[in-house]
Amino acid sequence: MKLYLLRHGATAGNLHRAFIGRTDEGLCEEGRAALRGISAPPCEVLICSPMRRCLETARILYPGMDPVLCEGLRECDFGEFEGHTHAELSGTPAYEAWLQSGGSLPCPGAEESLDAAAQRCVAAFDALMQAHAGARSVTLIVHGGTILSILHRRALPQRDYYAHTIGNGGGFAGEYASGTVTGLEAL
Repeated sequence: MKLYLLRHGATAGNLHRAFIGRTDEGLCEEGRAALRGISAPPCEVLICSPMRRCLETARILYPGMDPVLCEGLRECDFGEFEGHTHAELSGTPAYEAWLQSGGSLPCPGAEESLDAAAQRCVAAFDALMQAHAGARSVTLIVHGGTILSILHRRALPQRDYYAHTIGNGGGFAGEYASGTVTGLEAL
């Protein structure tokens, strides 16, 4: 099947380069305007994270289409780092320890580690692909971290975790078969 992984449009927190994971921000006006200029790829099945920024993106790109909502595709939880930028957190012991761990430590006050969030996202993706195996095309409107997690574990050839970093409103197209994503192209 054809698979499209799209990152939601920009929020105010994204524009300020703040950690926005579990914070349920809507799109900012700049984010909405940028999405209106995008030609959405064809979509038979539309799947979204239930967070406002993803739902608003879906309404703009696929008006009149009802998405399948999946809790498992939510962004990770940055705990006490939520809403803060690198510059604001830099030098604090908890943030420095988290950076030194390569993000393997849970953020203080977070419900799950980044690795646990990645495992959750990939498990949800696998279940969704199985549930919609007969579809010709599936589009996921999700978060940057969700896309990184899925592609790091399911895309071939395998690449560094951050190789699939994508900006707001951007995404990837590929082919999905037998648990693997191949032929990735940036949209």
